[in-house]
Amino acid sequence: MRDTAVGSALSNWLEHGIVDMKFGVCYYPEHWPQTRWPQDARMMRELGLEIVRIAEFAWAKLEPTPGQYDWSWLDEAIGVLAAAGLEIILGTPTVTPPAWLTRAYPEILRVDANGRARDHGTRRHTCPNSPTYRQFSRQIVRAIGERYGSDPRISGWQIDNEFGGGGTARCYCENCAAAFRDWLQARYGTLAALNDAWGTIFWSQTYTDWAQIRPPSDHIDKKNPSHVLDYYRFASDSFVSYQQEQVDILRELAHGRFITTNFMGLYRDLDQFDMAETLDFATWDNYPTGNPERWRPLLYPPGADAKTNNPLYAYDVGDPMVTGLAHALTRGLKNAPFWIMEQQCGHINWAQFNPGIRPGTPRLWTWHAIAEGADTIVYFRWRATLFAQEQYHSGLLRHDATPDVGYHDHLTFQADRDLLDDLARQPITAPVGILFDFADLWALQLQPHRQDFGYLRLLYVYYTTLQRLGIPVNLVPKTADFTPYPLLIAPTTHLADAQLASKLNDYTQNGGTLLLGVRSGFKTTSNLVTDEPLPGALRKLVGATVTSWQALPPDVGWELETAVPHLHGPAGYWLETLNAQTASVLATYKPGGAAALTEHKVGNGRVLYLGFYPTNEQARALLLHLAGQLGLNWLPDLPEGLVAAQRGPYTILLNFTEQPISYPLNGQAVLVNSRDVAVIRR
Repeated sequence: MRDTAVGSALSNWLEHGIVDMKFGVCYYPEHWPQTRWPQDARMMRELGLEIVRIAEFAWAKLEPTPGQYDWSWLDEAIGVLAAAGLEIILGTPTVTPPAWLTRAYPEILRVDANGRARDHGTRRHTCPNSPTYRQFSRQIVRAIGERYGSDPRISGWQIDNEFGGGGTARCYCENCAAAFRDWLQARYGTLAALNDAWGTIFWSQTYTDWAQIRPPSDHIDKKNPSHVLDYYRFASDSFVSYQQEQVDILRELAHGRFITTNFMGLYRDLDQFDMAETLDFATWDNYPTGNPERWRPLLYPPGADAKTNNPLYAYDVGDPMVTGLAHALTRGLKNAPFWIMEQQCGHINWAQFNPGIRPGTPRLWTWHAIAEGADTIVYFRWRATLFAQEQYHSGLLRHDATPDVGYHDHLTFQADRDLLDDLARQPITAPVGILFDFADLWALQLQPHRQDFGYLRLLYVYYTTLQRLGIPVNLVPKTADFTPYPLLIAPTTHLADAQLASKLNDYTQNGGTLLLGVRSGFKTTSNLVTDEPLPGALRKLVGATVTSWQALPPDVGWELETAVPHLHGPAGYWLETLNAQTASVLATYKPGGAAALTEHKVGNGRVLYLGFYPTNEQARALLLHLAGQLGLNWLPDLPEGLVAAQRGPYTILLNFTEQPISYPLNGQAVLVNSRDVAVIRR
């Protein structure tokens, strides 16, 4: 789906980032009496908010019967909010179709892998490939676009809401079955090509008619991983296409207004790079106490996640490394500043524990987002709702409309507005890129070989190591321009072809340093094992071959012998032995002497292949070694729980622990209080 490379980090930042810092809030005027709206709008402005997002869940109120629209309440709400000086973001309401639509056209409902259709009464219960649902979606988006597209009070648009949320990224209905076959014909052209790409000769899976191909539902016991990977790609492309229909309508009707949508951080089921391609900027919904519960098991080693909250951190702050990785991914979607479209400002309602949030914590989260490249923060929500599924979810105001902790925390930003505006104009110039690819993630998810081998878990080793060194890092897709990064880390480039090998060769020829990790080049892009010596299409680039590979049992490791300082064994978890042809050997396993780490000179650059899954200590040793060779700056001995970020000439220190931390910076001791932040200009 991605045809063009992302521009350099600095140029994109200079193009998109010359703005003042802005704050806003998500508001649901339809939940409250109209007599309350003016008071809410006045209080928002008094609090220093400039933006309000509305209407993304209001389809039933906007179109109470088919084709009959009621704009009166929304006209009034927009008028009240704009009169108070607030910029307005309108959401297209397609995440929550009205009951008359789902009852009249049950074919629009999403069907899960077991053949069960969702029903009305929630959200995201529809199929993106339903022609009927697409028709009604286009109609409501066109209607709202015609009504408000040229309205000067509307500054921008949010498409839908949290695509794929609630496990809805993949539908298995008959509409999807037909659309999948069309997608496959466009991708492969002929059944012969598809059969070759999927290896259908295995277990007599060969197809002789397109109509024989079905979605890989749970009615299949052991599924062909090539079939499933393509279905994951197809499902992601379906949402890209569905979103694009709305984008096209709003580009036609809302000239000069931005268009975006709200992503969900480390959400894995949709290719977020594809989804973000035609948007003006990326946003994500940041819930620091809830997201670690979802993502820590995907990031930390098994057994390290016995507690949802790491005892190192204060109990109400979440896990800043997890949150930081989500910030980095969202920043990487457009290689530019991003928004937080929903920022947690108190306790939430959907996690296991939902701890209370103390004064200072919402402020810390907001500073963390700004430090990672956010230039707009929109709190969720203005006032805690009295009804339905989110009754226990906090807002800036309590249920009784009195100010809650997030409200008071935001007041503290009024004294920092000049500093915040300056920060919003500063680029994050990361010297390190980490290659991130959703197809690689899906392929390893389908066949991890070792049960606890995870794409995100391996990537997280490198990310957290760089964070502990205070080295800024961007997550970049395979289509990105790699030249801004002196060091490019590919934790595992599992699916590789000649095109990718050529691009990586160009990068290293021009002076880049590429670090490849285990299982790279193991498969073709259709998820078949390569018939070339490993690492497959990358072998010439690496200058070495993988002679054996294995997943080791727990507590089994091979000792290392190496000249790289502090790169000690045991090396375990996943091991590959290497045979260097034109590469140099930097580390070997003992006993036996097989190569464990190689380095290959390529033009003005080099390629390193690390043949084992590193521990955090091993990753630190190797990355410090490379940083020293490349002249990269790092912060020594960052205390546990202290996060450092660089934005332009500023170093931002954030303390996520219960105790004050003193850290030497620029020749002085900087004291950062518990759950607090210090901003130092170099």
